Amino acid sequence: MFISPMLLETAKHPFSNEHYLFEPKIDGHRLVLSRQGGQTRLYTRHHNDCTFQYPELNPIALDDVILDGEVAATDASGAIDFEAVMERFALRRADKVRRAAAERPVNYIVFDVLRYNGVDLRGLPLYRRKEILAGIDFGNPYMAKVPVVPKEGERLFEQIAARQLEGIVAKRMDSVYVGHRSEAWLKIINWQYAEVYLTGYKKEGFGWLAASAGPGGILKPAGLIELGITPKHRTAFNGVRDQLQTGEDGEFVYLEPKLKAKVKMRNWTRAGLLRSPVFMEFCR
Repeated sequence: MFISPMLLETAKHPFSNEHYLFEPKIDGHRLVLSRQGGQTRLYTRHHNDCTFQYPELNPIALDDVILDGEVAATDASGAIDFEAVMERFALRRADKVRRAAAERPVNYIVFDVLRYNGVDLRGLPLYRRKEILAGIDFGNPYMAKVPVVPKEGERLFEQIAARQLEGIVAKRMDSVYVGHRSEAWLKIINWQYAEVYLTGYKKEGFGWLAASAGPGGILKPAGLIELGITPKHRTAFNGVRDQLQTGEDGEFVYLEPKLKAKVKMRNWTRAGLLRSPVFMEFCR
C-alpha cells in the first residue's frame, strides 16, 4: 500500500523553537515501506516500486505497517554516500543486486510511522507518532530510527555543519501527516560554496557550463548551472558572451574562461562535479 509522502518546504536559516522537533537530514532518497499480509513493498516518493533493489530491507518483524524514511548508503569510512545509493538504485540485474546487498547493504533510516497494527496514524500529531515509532522493533539490522532533538535546531545545525553533513529538518510537533508539501516540515541545507569559471552555455533550453581550477590552475569541467540565475544575471551574461566565444558544437557554445561565478551546492561529486549548483553572483 502506497501513501504519498509529506514533502518539505525550505527555510533559509537554522532556528530554534520549542514547538519543533529537529532531525539530521539523511542524504539518500525517500522510501515508503509498506508491510501487508507478510509481504514488504518499497516505494519511492514518486510511487515507483523499488522492492527489487533493496532485498536486505524486505524482512521485518512487523505486519500491517507503513513507515516513512530515507534509504542511504555509506562509504568505506562510514560516511553517508549519496552517489552509492543512486548507483544501487540503478541496478537492474538480480545477481548484481544480490551481490551489492551482501557486500554493501543499505540502511533505512525511519522518521515516521503512518500505519501500525492496522490503524491509520496520519491524523495524530507528530509527537504522538514519534512516541509510537520509538516503541517499534523492526527486527532488521539495516533499519534504524532517525535521532530527534527537541527545540534546539541551531545547536543541531552547528553539529551537522561541523561534520559536513547535508543539513537538518524542522518539523512542527503538532503536525498531522499530509501527502503533499507543507510548511509544517522544513529543510535547512548545509550549503557548500565555490567559485567557478563560466565556460559556455546551452544552445537549447538554459544552462551555463562551469569549470573548476585544479592543480596548476588547469580547468576541468564542473557541470551545468541552471538554478538561481535571475533575468538581470542573464542580461549581463548575454552582454559579454559573444566577445568570449571560442567555438561550438551541436549542444553548447564555448567561451573563454573570463567570467567567474560564486555558487552554492550540496557537495562535490566523486567525479569533481558540482552537485545541485545554484548561482549566487558574478565574481571579479
